[in-house]
Amino acid sequence: MAKSRSDKKYSPNDSLYTPPEIFEVLNVTFDLDVCAPTGGLPWIPAKRFIDESEDGLAVNWTGRVWMNPPYSNPTPWIKKWLNHQNGFALVPMGRAYWFENLWDSEAVGWLYQNIMFVRPDGTRMGVYMPIGLWAIGESNITALKMSGLGKLR
Repeated sequence: MAKSRSDKKYSPNDSLYTPPEIFEVLNVTFDLDVCAPTGGLPWIPAKRFIDESEDGLAVNWTGRVWMNPPYSNPTPWIKKWLNHQNGFALVPMGRAYWFENLWDSEAVGWLYQNIMFVRPDGTRMGVYMPIGLWAIGESNITALKMSGLGKLR
């Protein structure tokens, strides 16, 4: 989860990265990781990494995107992802207005296991809330269905 320069209301705990296991079972390549840490992560199969210095909310998104936004303020990221209509988003389940918009999107993979995110120092850490993996776009939904990551609605 990278932070956006356009909003400084993020928590230091937003630097939790998606574990490699997610990408191994998705078996897709992304054009952009829109919330990447500086330099990206070696296990995320993305052609380009947009980090905090570029501000993923200000950059034009193209192609299939991977998004693991800052959980302290996912709203602007969710809105942009829904408008983009091509990619995957790993976000917490919740009662926020943005969650209702996600629920109305094309697919969700509910992840039953406790996802152990990767910290910047390489250690693993779970979070207190359930996490969902969402897909938009026909080929992304197919990849999500084939992944076995959870129950689809």
